[in-house]
Amino acid sequence: MIEPLGSLRRTHYCNALTQKDVGSTVVLMGWVQRRRDHGGVIFVDLRDRDGITQVVFNPEHNPAVHEKAGDIRSEWVIAVKGVVTPRPEGMVNENLATGHIEILVNELRLLNKSETPPFLPDEWADVSEIVRLKNRFLDLRRPQMIRNFVRRHNSARCIRSFLNENGFLELETPVLTRSTPEGARDYLVPSRVNPGSFYALPQSPQLFKQLFMVAGYDRYYQIVKCFRDEDLRADRQPEFTQVDMELSFVGEEDIMAISENMMTRLFDEVLGVKVQTPFARLTYAQAMERYGIDKPDLRFGLPLVSVTDIVKNASFKVFADVARSGGLVKGINAKGCIDFSRKEIDDLTAFAAVYGARGLAWIKVKENEWQSPIAKFFSQEEKEALKEALNMEPGDLVFFVADVPKVTNEALGHLRNRLAERMNLVKNDEFNFLWVTEFPLLEYDDEAKRFVALHHPFTAPMDEDLGLLDTAPLSVRSRAYDMVLNGTEIGGGSIRIHDRAMQERVFAALDIGPEEANDKFGFLLQALQYGAPPHGGLAFGFDRLVAMMCGERSIREVIAFPKTQKAACIMAGAPSQVSSAQLAELGLKAR
Repeated sequence: MIEPLGSLRRTHYCNALTQKDVGSTVVLMGWVQRRRDHGGVIFVDLRDRDGITQVVFNPEHNPAVHEKAGDIRSEWVIAVKGVVTPRPEGMVNENLATGHIEILVNELRLLNKSETPPFLPDEWADVSEIVRLKNRFLDLRRPQMIRNFVRRHNSARCIRSFLNENGFLELETPVLTRSTPEGARDYLVPSRVNPGSFYALPQSPQLFKQLFMVAGYDRYYQIVKCFRDEDLRADRQPEFTQVDMELSFVGEEDIMAISENMMTRLFDEVLGVKVQTPFARLTYAQAMERYGIDKPDLRFGLPLVSVTDIVKNASFKVFADVARSGGLVKGINAKGCIDFSRKEIDDLTAFAAVYGARGLAWIKVKENEWQSPIAKFFSQEEKEALKEALNMEPGDLVFFVADVPKVTNEALGHLRNRLAERMNLVKNDEFNFLWVTEFPLLEYDDEAKRFVALHHPFTAPMDEDLGLLDTAPLSVRSRAYDMVLNGTEIGGGSIRIHDRAMQERVFAALDIGPEEANDKFGFLLQALQYGAPPHGGLAFGFDRLVAMMCGERSIREVIAFPKTQKAACIMAGAPSQVSSAQLAELGLKAR
Protein backbone atom coordinates (compact mmCIF):
# COMPACT_ATOMS: atom_id res chain seq x y z
CA MET A 1 0.00 0.00 0.00
CA ILE A 2 1.36 3.41 -1.00
CA GLU A 3 1.57 5.73 1.98
CA PRO A 4 1.61 9.54 2.20
CA LEU A 5 4.70 11.35 3.31
CA GLY A 6 2.68 13.10 5.98
CA SER A 7 4.72 15.08 8.48
CA LEU A 8 7.89 13.04 7.92
CA ARG A 9 10.77 15.16 6.60
CA ARG A 10 14.24 14.14 5.48
CA THR A 11 17.06 15.13 7.83
CA HIS A 12 20.06 13.88 5.83
CA TYR A 13 21.10 12.67 2.41
CA CYS A 14 22.27 9.08 2.21
CA ASN A 15 25.98 9.92 1.95
CA ALA A 16 26.08 12.35 4.86
CA LEU A 17 26.15 10.21 8.01
CA THR A 18 29.37 9.15 9.73
CA GLN A 19 30.47 7.73 13.07
CA LYS A 20 30.07 11.14 14.69
CA ASP A 21 26.32 10.80 14.12
CA VAL A 22 26.00 7.58 16.14
CA GLY A 23 23.04 7.85 18.51
CA SER A 24 21.20 10.46 16.40
CA THR A 25 17.66 9.89 15.19
CA VAL A 26 17.50 10.57 11.46
CA VAL A 27 15.08 10.41 8.53
CA LEU A 28 16.35 9.18 5.15
CA MET A 29 14.45 8.88 1.88
CA GLY A 30 15.37 7.28 -1.40
CA TRP A 31 15.32 4.17 -3.59
CA VAL A 32 15.97 0.58 -2.58
CA GLN A 33 19.23 -0.30 -4.30
CA ARG A 34 19.39 -3.81 -2.87
CA ARG A 35 17.49 -5.86 -0.27
CA ARG A 36 19.07 -8.78 1.62
CA ASP A 37 17.44 -11.10 4.17
CA HIS A 38 20.07 -12.55 6.55
CA GLY A 39 18.37 -14.98 8.87
CA GLY A 40 15.40 -12.77 9.64
CA VAL A 41 17.25 -9.45 9.75
CA ILE A 42 16.59 -7.46 6.56
CA PHE A 43 19.31 -5.18 5.21
CA VAL A 44 18.50 -2.52 2.61
CA ASP A 45 20.97 -0.35 0.71
CA LEU A 46 19.09 2.94 0.48
CA ARG A 47 20.20 5.20 -2.39
CA ASP A 48 19.70 8.84 -3.29
CA ARG A 49 21.70 11.18 -5.51
CA ASP A 50 24.48 11.53 -2.92
CA GLY A 51 25.18 7.88 -2.20
CA ILE A 52 24.13 4.84 -0.17
CA THR A 53 23.35 4.13 3.48
CA GLN A 54 22.59 0.69 4.87
CA VAL A 55 19.33 0.53 6.82
CA VAL A 56 18.42 -2.43 9.05
CA PHE A 57 15.04 -3.96 9.89
CA ASN A 58 15.45 -6.16 12.98
CA PRO A 59 12.46 -8.28 14.11
CA GLU A 60 13.65 -8.14 17.69
CA HIS A 61 13.86 -4.35 17.63
CA ASN A 62 10.55 -3.60 15.86
CA PRO A 63 8.53 -6.64 14.65
CA ALA A 64 5.84 -4.60 12.85
CA VAL A 65 8.32 -2.56 10.83
CA HIS A 66 10.32 -5.70 10.04
CA GLU A 67 7.19 -7.46 8.72
CA LYS A 68 6.36 -4.43 6.56
CA ALA A 69 9.91 -4.39 5.15
CA GLY A 70 9.43 -7.94 3.88
CA ASP A 71 7.43 -6.60 0.95
CA ILE A 72 9.90 -4.02 -0.40
CA ARG A 73 11.80 -4.66 -3.60
CA SER A 74 14.48 -3.01 -5.76
CA GLU A 75 13.76 0.56 -6.90
CA TRP A 76 10.84 1.04 -4.50
CA VAL A 77 10.78 4.49 -2.94
CA ILE A 78 10.79 4.48 0.85
CA ALA A 79 11.28 6.74 3.86
CA VAL A 80 12.83 5.45 7.07
CA LYS A 81 13.23 6.91 10.53
CA GLY A 82 15.73 5.37 12.87
CA VAL A 83 18.84 5.61 15.01
CA VAL A 84 22.38 5.79 13.66
CA THR A 85 24.34 2.83 15.05
CA PRO A 86 27.87 1.55 14.45
CA ARG A 87 28.16 -1.50 12.24
CA PRO A 88 29.08 -4.73 14.08
CA GLU A 89 32.72 -5.76 14.14
CA GLY A 90 33.71 -7.36 10.86
CA MET A 91 30.83 -5.74 8.96
CA VAL A 92 32.48 -2.39 8.16
CA ASN A 93 32.59 -1.51 4.45
CA GLU A 94 35.66 0.65 3.81
CA ASN A 95 34.61 1.18 0.18
CA LEU A 96 31.50 3.07 1.24
CA ALA A 97 31.54 6.59 2.67
CA THR A 98 28.87 5.50 5.17
CA GLY A 99 30.42 2.07 5.61
CA HIS A 100 31.04 2.43 9.37
CA ILE A 101 27.41 3.01 10.33
CA GLU A 102 23.88 1.77 9.65
CA ILE A 103 20.37 2.90 10.54
CA LEU A 104 18.30 0.76 12.91
CA VAL A 105 14.80 1.50 11.60
CA ASN A 106 11.87 2.42 13.86
CA GLU A 107 9.48 3.69 11.18
CA LEU A 108 9.03 2.78 7.49
CA ARG A 109 6.82 4.38 4.87
CA LEU A 110 6.31 2.93 1.39
CA LEU A 111 6.15 6.03 -0.78
CA ASN A 112 5.92 4.24 -4.14
CA LYS A 113 6.43 0.89 -5.81
CA SER A 114 8.38 0.04 -8.94
CA GLU A 115 7.75 -2.48 -11.65
CA THR A 116 10.67 -4.74 -12.45
CA PRO A 117 12.97 -2.36 -14.38
CA PRO A 118 14.65 -3.35 -17.67
CA PHE A 119 17.97 -2.90 -15.88
CA LEU A 120 19.13 -1.94 -12.42
CA PRO A 121 21.33 1.10 -11.80
CA ASP A 122 24.15 -1.08 -10.48
CA GLU A 123 23.80 -3.80 -13.14
CA TRP A 124 23.78 -1.88 -16.42
CA ALA A 125 27.14 -2.76 -18.00
CA ASP A 126 25.74 -5.09 -20.68
CA VAL A 127 22.74 -2.92 -21.50
CA SER A 128 22.66 -1.41 -25.01
CA GLU A 129 22.66 2.36 -25.44
CA ILE A 130 19.25 2.17 -27.15
CA VAL A 131 17.73 0.53 -24.05
CA ARG A 132 19.43 3.08 -21.85
CA LEU A 133 18.13 6.04 -23.89
CA LYS A 134 14.63 4.56 -24.10
CA ASN A 135 14.62 4.38 -20.29
CA ARG A 136 16.74 7.45 -19.64
CA PHE A 137 14.83 8.23 -16.42
CA LEU A 138 16.27 4.96 -15.06
CA ASP A 139 19.68 5.37 -16.67
CA LEU A 140 20.06 8.74 -14.93
CA ARG A 141 19.82 6.97 -11.56
CA ARG A 142 23.19 5.30 -12.12
CA PRO A 143 25.92 6.61 -9.80
CA GLN A 144 28.19 7.33 -12.78
CA MET A 145 25.50 9.45 -14.44
CA ILE A 146 24.78 11.29 -11.19
CA ARG A 147 28.50 11.97 -10.86
CA ASN A 148 28.58 13.32 -14.42
CA PHE A 149 25.70 15.71 -13.86
CA VAL A 150 26.96 16.91 -10.50
CA ARG A 151 30.27 17.63 -12.24
CA ARG A 152 28.41 19.42 -15.04
CA HIS A 153 26.61 21.57 -12.47
CA ASN A 154 29.82 22.34 -10.61
CA SER A 155 31.54 23.25 -13.88
CA ALA A 156 28.79 25.68 -14.88
CA ARG A 157 28.79 27.19 -11.38
CA CYS A 158 32.57 27.65 -11.45
CA ILE A 159 32.54 29.24 -14.91
CA ARG A 160 29.76 31.63 -13.94
CA SER A 161 31.59 32.63 -10.77
CA PHE A 162 34.83 33.25 -12.65
CA LEU A 163 33.24 35.34 -15.37
CA ASN A 164 31.13 37.32 -12.90
CA GLU A 165 34.27 38.12 -10.92
CA ASN A 166 36.01 39.31 -14.10
CA GLY A 167 33.48 41.91 -15.09
CA PHE A 168 31.31 39.90 -17.50
CA LEU A 169 27.54 40.37 -17.70
CA GLU A 170 25.33 37.33 -18.26
CA LEU A 171 23.00 38.49 -21.03
CA GLU A 172 20.44 36.54 -23.04
CA THR A 173 20.04 36.47 -26.82
CA PRO A 174 16.98 35.39 -28.87
CA VAL A 175 16.14 31.74 -29.50
CA LEU A 176 13.79 32.64 -32.36
CA THR A 177 15.74 34.63 -34.92
CA ARG A 178 16.31 34.77 -38.69
CA SER A 179 18.16 32.25 -40.80
CA THR A 180 21.75 33.26 -41.58
CA PRO A 181 24.43 31.12 -43.27
CA GLU A 182 26.84 30.02 -40.53
CA GLY A 183 28.09 26.67 -41.78
CA ALA A 184 25.36 24.11 -41.00
CA ARG A 185 21.67 23.83 -41.83
CA ASP A 186 19.30 25.79 -39.62
CA TYR A 187 16.39 24.35 -37.71
CA LEU A 188 13.40 26.33 -38.95
CA VAL A 189 10.26 27.26 -37.00
CA PRO A 190 7.17 28.36 -38.98
CA SER A 191 5.43 31.53 -37.82
CA ARG A 192 1.66 31.32 -37.32
CA VAL A 193 1.20 35.09 -37.17
CA ASN A 194 3.41 35.65 -40.24
CA PRO A 195 2.23 32.96 -42.68
CA GLY A 196 4.93 31.72 -45.03
CA SER A 197 7.73 33.11 -42.85
CA PHE A 198 10.07 31.18 -40.63
CA TYR A 199 12.23 31.73 -37.60
CA ALA A 200 15.53 29.89 -37.27
CA LEU A 201 16.92 28.44 -34.07
CA PRO A 202 20.37 29.95 -33.51
CA GLN A 203 23.48 27.99 -34.47
CA SER A 204 25.26 30.40 -32.13
CA PRO A 205 24.52 33.85 -30.68
CA GLN A 206 27.27 35.28 -32.93
CA LEU A 207 25.60 38.37 -34.39
CA PHE A 208 23.73 39.29 -31.22
CA LYS A 209 26.79 39.13 -28.99
CA GLN A 210 28.59 41.41 -31.44
CA LEU A 211 25.65 43.82 -31.17
CA PHE A 212 26.13 43.84 -27.39
CA MET A 213 29.67 45.04 -28.02
CA VAL A 214 28.40 47.77 -30.38
CA ALA A 215 25.95 48.74 -27.64
CA GLY A 216 28.81 49.21 -25.17
CA TYR A 217 28.27 46.30 -22.77
CA ASP A 218 32.00 45.52 -22.99
CA ARG A 219 32.01 41.97 -21.57
CA TYR A 220 29.21 39.50 -22.24
CA TYR A 221 28.76 35.81 -21.52
CA GLN A 222 26.05 33.21 -21.71
CA ILE A 223 25.78 29.47 -21.13
CA VAL A 224 23.44 28.95 -24.01
CA LYS A 225 21.67 26.33 -26.12
CA CYS A 226 22.58 26.23 -29.82
CA PHE A 227 21.06 24.24 -32.66
CA ARG A 228 22.55 22.75 -35.84
CA ASP A 229 20.88 20.38 -38.28
CA GLU A 230 23.91 18.26 -39.16
CA ASP A 231 24.94 14.63 -39.23
CA LEU A 232 25.65 13.38 -35.74
CA ARG A 233 28.50 11.48 -34.09
CA ALA A 234 29.83 10.93 -30.57
CA ASP A 235 30.74 14.59 -30.02
CA ARG A 236 27.81 16.20 -31.87
CA GLN A 237 24.16 16.73 -31.01
CA PRO A 238 21.44 18.74 -32.79
CA GLU A 239 21.07 20.85 -29.66
CA PHE A 240 24.15 21.55 -27.62
CA THR A 241 25.41 23.96 -24.99
CA GLN A 242 28.23 26.43 -25.32
CA VAL A 243 29.89 28.93 -23.02
CA ASP A 244 29.74 32.07 -25.14
CA MET A 245 31.98 35.08 -24.47
CA GLU A 246 32.58 38.42 -26.16
CA LEU A 247 34.88 41.29 -25.09
CA SER A 248 35.51 44.82 -26.35
CA PHE A 249 38.82 46.70 -26.74
CA VAL A 250 40.87 43.49 -26.77
CA GLY A 251 43.28 41.53 -28.93
CA GLU A 252 44.02 37.82 -29.16
CA GLU A 253 46.37 37.85 -26.16
CA ASP A 254 43.69 39.29 -23.86
CA ILE A 255 41.14 36.64 -24.79
CA MET A 256 43.67 33.82 -24.54
CA ALA A 257 44.82 34.99 -21.12
CA ILE A 258 41.34 35.14 -19.62
CA SER A 259 40.41 31.79 -21.20
CA GLU A 260 43.52 30.13 -19.77
CA ASN A 261 42.75 31.56 -16.34
CA MET A 262 39.20 30.24 -16.56
CA MET A 263 40.40 26.74 -17.48
CA THR A 264 42.95 26.82 -14.68
CA ARG A 265 40.27 27.75 -12.14
CA LEU A 266 37.79 25.20 -13.54
CA PHE A 267 40.11 22.20 -13.47
CA ASP A 268 41.50 23.09 -10.05
CA GLU A 269 38.13 23.70 -8.41
CA VAL A 270 36.14 20.85 -10.00
CA LEU A 271 38.80 18.16 -10.53
CA GLY A 272 41.63 19.21 -8.24
CA VAL A 273 43.94 19.21 -11.29
CA LYS A 274 46.66 21.84 -11.69
CA VAL A 275 46.79 23.03 -15.29
CA GLN A 276 50.11 24.23 -16.69
CA THR A 277 50.09 27.76 -18.15
CA PRO A 278 50.74 29.36 -20.52
CA PHE A 279 49.25 26.85 -22.93
CA ALA A 280 51.39 25.63 -25.81
CA ARG A 281 50.80 27.33 -29.17
CA LEU A 282 51.00 26.24 -32.78
CA THR A 283 50.00 28.12 -35.87
CA TYR A 284 47.63 26.32 -38.20
CA ALA A 285 50.47 25.83 -40.67
CA GLN A 286 52.70 24.29 -37.98
CA ALA A 287 49.94 21.97 -36.77
CA MET A 288 49.23 20.72 -40.29
CA GLU A 289 52.91 20.28 -41.09
CA ARG A 290 53.77 18.33 -37.93
CA TYR A 291 50.51 16.55 -37.11
CA GLY A 292 48.27 16.67 -40.19
CA ILE A 293 45.19 18.00 -38.39
CA ASP A 294 44.33 21.33 -36.78
CA LYS A 295 43.56 19.79 -33.36
CA PRO A 296 46.61 17.66 -32.56
CA ASP A 297 46.96 15.67 -29.36
CA LEU A 298 50.30 16.66 -27.82
CA ARG A 299 50.31 14.02 -25.09
CA PHE A 300 52.55 11.92 -27.34
CA GLY A 301 55.03 12.38 -30.19
CA LEU A 302 54.70 10.55 -33.52
CA PRO A 303 55.23 13.61 -35.74
CA LEU A 304 54.49 13.53 -39.45
CA VAL A 305 57.53 14.05 -41.66
CA SER A 306 57.42 15.30 -45.24
CA VAL A 307 59.61 13.25 -47.59
CA THR A 308 58.26 14.82 -50.77
CA ASP A 309 61.61 16.20 -51.91
CA ILE A 310 63.39 12.93 -51.13
CA VAL A 311 61.11 10.76 -53.28
CA LYS A 312 60.33 13.09 -56.19
CA ASN A 313 62.82 11.27 -58.43
CA ALA A 314 62.36 7.81 -56.95
CA SER A 315 61.60 4.78 -59.08
CA PHE A 316 58.45 4.25 -57.04
CA LYS A 317 56.05 5.88 -59.47
CA VAL A 318 53.22 6.45 -56.97
CA PHE A 319 55.42 8.63 -54.75
CA ALA A 320 57.27 10.35 -57.58
CA ASP A 321 54.10 11.29 -59.51
CA VAL A 322 52.48 12.79 -56.42
CA ALA A 323 55.64 14.70 -55.47
CA ARG A 324 56.11 16.15 -58.97
CA SER A 325 52.44 17.14 -59.35
CA GLY A 326 52.28 19.36 -56.27
CA GLY A 327 51.08 16.66 -53.89
CA LEU A 328 52.51 15.67 -50.55
CA VAL A 329 54.29 12.51 -49.44
CA LYS A 330 54.59 12.10 -45.67
CA GLY A 331 55.66 9.39 -43.31
CA ILE A 332 55.13 8.49 -39.67
CA ASN A 333 57.44 6.25 -37.67
CA ALA A 334 55.74 3.81 -35.30
CA LYS A 335 58.82 3.20 -33.18
CA GLY A 336 59.33 -0.42 -32.16
CA CYS A 337 56.22 -1.70 -33.94
CA ILE A 338 57.90 -4.09 -36.36
CA ASP A 339 55.85 -6.95 -34.89
CA PHE A 340 52.56 -5.57 -36.25
CA SER A 341 50.89 -8.39 -38.17
CA ARG A 342 49.82 -8.11 -41.79
CA LYS A 343 46.19 -8.06 -40.62
CA GLU A 344 46.92 -5.13 -38.34
CA ILE A 345 48.58 -3.28 -41.22
CA ASP A 346 45.61 -4.07 -43.47
CA ASP A 347 43.23 -2.74 -40.80
CA LEU A 348 45.23 0.48 -40.57
CA THR A 349 45.17 0.76 -44.35
CA ALA A 350 41.38 0.50 -44.29
CA PHE A 351 41.28 3.10 -41.53
CA ALA A 352 43.37 5.54 -43.60
CA ALA A 353 41.04 4.96 -46.54
CA VAL A 354 38.17 6.42 -44.52
CA TYR A 355 39.99 9.76 -44.82
CA GLY A 356 40.55 9.45 -48.56
CA ALA A 357 43.93 7.70 -48.71
CA ARG A 358 44.15 5.43 -51.74
CA GLY A 359 46.78 3.33 -50.06
CA LEU A 360 49.09 3.05 -47.06
CA ALA A 361 52.69 2.17 -47.90
CA TRP A 362 54.85 0.69 -45.16
CA ILE A 363 58.40 -0.34 -44.34
CA LYS A 364 59.54 -2.66 -41.56
CA VAL A 365 63.10 -1.79 -40.54
CA LYS A 366 65.19 -4.87 -39.81
CA GLU A 367 68.86 -5.03 -38.80
CA ASN A 368 70.27 -5.35 -42.29
CA GLU A 369 67.33 -4.80 -44.61
CA TRP A 370 63.95 -3.16 -45.14
CA GLN A 371 60.97 -5.47 -45.41
CA SER A 372 58.42 -3.82 -47.70
CA PRO A 373 56.85 -4.16 -51.13
CA ILE A 374 58.24 -0.71 -51.99
CA ALA A 375 61.80 -1.02 -50.62
CA LYS A 376 63.28 -2.13 -53.97
CA PHE A 377 62.22 1.14 -55.64
CA PHE A 378 64.56 3.37 -53.61
CA SER A 379 68.23 4.01 -54.29
CA GLN A 380 70.74 3.71 -51.48
CA GLU A 381 70.99 7.50 -51.37
CA GLU A 382 67.19 7.82 -51.05
CA LYS A 383 67.16 5.14 -48.35
CA GLU A 384 69.76 7.03 -46.34
CA ALA A 385 67.77 10.27 -46.70
CA LEU A 386 64.55 8.56 -45.59
CA LYS A 387 66.37 6.91 -42.69
CA GLU A 388 67.68 10.25 -41.46
CA ALA A 389 64.44 12.19 -41.99
CA LEU A 390 62.26 9.63 -40.19
CA ASN A 391 64.82 8.47 -37.60
CA MET A 392 64.39 4.90 -38.84
CA GLU A 393 66.01 2.28 -36.60
CA PRO A 394 65.80 -1.52 -36.44
CA GLY A 395 62.45 -2.54 -34.98
CA ASP A 396 60.53 0.42 -36.44
CA LEU A 397 57.49 0.35 -38.71
CA VAL A 398 57.08 3.38 -40.98
CA PHE A 399 53.85 4.29 -42.79
CA PHE A 400 53.53 6.60 -45.82
CA VAL A 401 50.66 8.35 -47.60
CA ALA A 402 51.07 10.11 -50.95
CA ASP A 403 48.22 12.27 -52.20
CA VAL A 404 46.98 15.84 -52.42
CA PRO A 405 47.99 17.72 -49.24
CA LYS A 406 44.51 17.61 -47.68
CA VAL A 407 44.20 13.82 -47.98
CA THR A 408 47.80 13.10 -46.95
CA ASN A 409 47.56 15.27 -43.86
CA GLU A 410 44.11 14.13 -42.79
CA ALA A 411 44.76 10.41 -43.30
CA LEU A 412 48.12 10.40 -41.50
CA GLY A 413 46.89 12.82 -38.82
CA HIS A 414 44.11 10.44 -37.81
CA LEU A 415 46.37 7.42 -38.26
CA ARG A 416 48.73 9.07 -35.76
CA ASN A 417 45.96 9.07 -33.15
CA ARG A 418 45.07 5.45 -33.90
CA LEU A 419 48.70 4.38 -33.58
CA ALA A 420 49.08 6.20 -30.26
CA GLU A 421 46.18 4.19 -28.82
CA ARG A 422 47.57 0.94 -30.22
CA MET A 423 51.04 1.75 -28.82
CA ASN A 424 49.63 2.75 -25.40
CA LEU A 425 51.09 6.24 -25.66
CA VAL A 426 47.94 8.06 -24.51
CA LYS A 427 47.93 9.10 -20.84
CA ASN A 428 44.27 9.33 -19.86
CA ASP A 429 44.98 11.13 -16.59
CA GLU A 430 46.80 13.99 -18.37
CA PHE A 431 45.20 17.20 -19.66
CA ASN A 432 47.22 18.83 -22.40
CA PHE A 433 45.98 22.22 -23.61
CA LEU A 434 47.00 23.87 -26.86
CA TRP A 435 46.18 27.03 -28.81
CA VAL A 436 46.05 26.74 -32.61
CA THR A 437 46.23 30.16 -34.26
CA GLU A 438 46.42 31.92 -37.64
CA PHE A 439 43.87 29.78 -39.46
CA PRO A 440 43.22 30.52 -43.13
CA LEU A 441 40.47 33.08 -43.51
CA LEU A 442 38.90 31.24 -46.47
CA GLU A 443 38.75 27.83 -48.07
CA TYR A 444 37.46 26.78 -51.46
CA ASP A 445 34.21 24.80 -51.66
CA ASP A 446 34.43 22.48 -54.67
CA GLU A 447 30.67 21.86 -54.68
CA ALA A 448 29.62 25.49 -54.43
CA LYS A 449 32.51 26.60 -56.68
CA ARG A 450 33.33 29.57 -54.46
CA PHE A 451 35.26 30.60 -51.37
CA VAL A 452 33.68 30.03 -47.95
CA ALA A 453 34.70 31.21 -44.48
CA LEU A 454 36.76 28.63 -42.59
CA HIS A 455 35.27 29.84 -39.29
CA HIS A 456 32.54 32.38 -40.01
CA PRO A 457 32.30 35.48 -42.23
CA PHE A 458 32.73 37.93 -39.33
CA THR A 459 36.31 36.85 -38.53
CA ALA A 460 38.92 39.57 -39.04
CA PRO A 461 41.83 39.00 -41.46
CA MET A 462 45.35 39.57 -40.19
CA ASP A 463 46.38 43.14 -40.96
CA GLU A 464 49.57 42.13 -42.76
CA ASP A 465 47.58 39.88 -45.15
CA LEU A 466 44.95 42.41 -46.23
CA GLY A 467 46.76 43.06 -49.51
CA LEU A 468 46.26 39.41 -50.49
CA LEU A 469 42.49 39.40 -50.09
CA ASP A 470 41.86 40.31 -53.73
CA THR A 471 44.86 38.61 -55.34
CA ALA A 472 45.55 35.45 -53.27
CA PRO A 473 42.55 34.95 -50.95
CA LEU A 474 43.59 31.44 -49.86
CA SER A 475 46.84 32.88 -48.47
CA VAL A 476 45.05 35.27 -46.13
CA ARG A 477 45.38 34.29 -42.48
CA SER A 478 42.67 35.11 -39.98
CA ARG A 479 42.76 36.34 -36.41
CA ALA A 480 41.09 33.11 -35.33
CA TYR A 481 42.18 30.75 -32.56
CA ASP A 482 41.04 27.37 -31.25
CA MET A 483 41.62 25.86 -27.84
CA VAL A 484 42.44 22.16 -28.11
CA LEU A 485 42.46 19.68 -25.23
CA ASN A 486 43.91 16.19 -25.73
CA GLY A 487 43.23 16.29 -29.45
CA THR A 488 39.69 17.67 -29.17
CA GLU A 489 38.68 21.20 -30.06
CA ILE A 490 36.87 22.52 -27.00
CA GLY A 491 36.67 26.19 -27.96
CA GLY A 492 37.06 28.50 -30.88
CA GLY A 493 36.91 32.20 -31.50
CA SER A 494 38.38 35.18 -33.25
CA ILE A 495 38.85 38.90 -33.33
CA ARG A 496 35.84 40.19 -35.24
CA ILE A 497 35.55 42.68 -38.07
CA HIS A 498 34.34 45.95 -36.55
CA ASP A 499 34.46 48.14 -39.67
CA ARG A 500 31.63 48.04 -42.23
CA ALA A 501 33.91 48.58 -45.24
CA MET A 502 36.11 45.65 -44.21
CA GLN A 503 33.05 43.46 -43.55
CA GLU A 504 31.70 44.23 -47.02
CA ARG A 505 35.10 43.45 -48.51
CA VAL A 506 35.13 40.02 -46.88
CA PHE A 507 31.54 39.43 -47.99
CA ALA A 508 32.65 40.20 -51.55
CA ALA A 509 35.46 37.63 -51.29
CA LEU A 510 32.79 35.12 -50.22
CA ASP A 511 30.69 36.03 -53.27
CA ILE A 512 28.06 37.62 -51.05
CA GLY A 513 26.90 40.65 -53.01
CA PRO A 514 25.57 43.92 -51.52
CA GLU A 515 21.93 42.92 -51.92
CA GLU A 516 22.38 39.50 -50.28
CA ALA A 517 24.56 40.99 -47.54
CA ASN A 518 21.97 43.62 -46.77
CA ASP A 519 19.17 41.05 -46.81
CA LYS A 520 20.89 38.60 -44.46
CA PHE A 521 23.15 40.82 -42.37
CA GLY A 522 21.75 44.31 -42.82
CA PHE A 523 21.22 44.91 -39.11
CA LEU A 524 24.87 44.04 -38.39
CA LEU A 525 26.20 46.21 -41.22
CA GLN A 526 24.07 49.09 -39.99
CA ALA A 527 25.31 48.62 -36.42
CA LEU A 528 28.94 48.71 -37.57
CA GLN A 529 28.35 52.26 -38.82
CA TYR A 530 27.62 53.57 -35.33
CA GLY A 531 30.92 53.40 -33.48
CA ALA A 532 31.56 49.67 -33.19
CA PRO A 533 34.58 49.05 -30.90
CA PRO A 534 37.32 46.51 -31.65
CA HIS A 535 36.05 43.27 -30.18
CA GLY A 536 36.48 39.52 -30.17
CA GLY A 537 35.33 36.45 -28.37
CA LEU A 538 35.37 32.74 -27.91
CA ALA A 539 32.82 29.95 -27.47
CA PHE A 540 33.54 26.75 -25.56
CA GLY A 541 31.71 23.52 -26.32
CA PHE A 542 30.44 22.94 -22.81
CA ASP A 543 29.23 19.38 -23.46
CA ARG A 544 32.58 18.33 -24.94
CA LEU A 545 34.48 19.97 -22.11
CA VAL A 546 32.41 18.29 -19.38
CA ALA A 547 32.61 14.92 -21.15
CA MET A 548 36.41 15.13 -21.12
CA MET A 549 36.41 16.14 -17.46
CA CYS A 550 34.25 13.09 -16.72
CA GLY A 551 36.42 10.75 -18.79
CA GLU A 552 33.56 10.01 -21.19
CA ARG A 553 34.05 9.41 -24.91
CA SER A 554 30.55 10.55 -25.91
CA ILE A 555 28.83 13.81 -25.04
CA ARG A 556 25.59 11.82 -24.74
CA GLU A 557 26.90 10.74 -21.32
CA VAL A 558 26.77 14.32 -20.04
CA ILE A 559 23.55 15.49 -21.74
CA ALA A 560 20.49 14.55 -19.71
CA PHE A 561 18.15 13.71 -22.58
CA PRO A 562 20.26 13.38 -25.74
CA LYS A 563 19.27 12.46 -29.28
CA THR A 564 20.40 9.36 -31.15
CA GLN A 565 22.56 9.48 -34.28
CA LYS A 566 19.32 9.90 -36.23
CA ALA A 567 18.51 13.02 -34.18
CA ALA A 568 15.65 11.27 -32.38
CA CYS A 569 14.66 11.16 -28.72
CA ILE A 570 13.44 7.57 -28.46
CA MET A 571 12.23 8.12 -24.89
CA ALA A 572 9.83 10.95 -25.76
CA GLY A 573 9.22 9.88 -29.35
CA ALA A 574 10.54 13.06 -30.93
CA PRO A 575 10.41 14.18 -33.66
CA SER A 576 6.79 13.23 -34.20
CA GLN A 577 3.98 13.98 -36.60
CA VAL A 578 1.51 16.72 -35.69
CA SER A 579 -2.17 17.06 -36.41
CA SER A 580 -3.62 18.44 -39.63
CA ALA A 581 -5.17 21.23 -37.58
CA GLN A 582 -1.76 22.32 -36.28
CA LEU A 583 -0.33 22.31 -39.79
CA ALA A 584 -3.29 24.28 -41.12
CA GLU A 585 -2.76 26.97 -38.48
CA LEU A 586 0.77 27.39 -39.80
CA GLY A 587 -0.25 27.33 -43.45
CA LEU A 588 1.64 24.07 -44.02
CA LYS A 589 0.80 20.71 -45.53
CA ALA A 590 2.36 17.33 -44.83
CA ARG A 591 4.08 15.69 -47.80
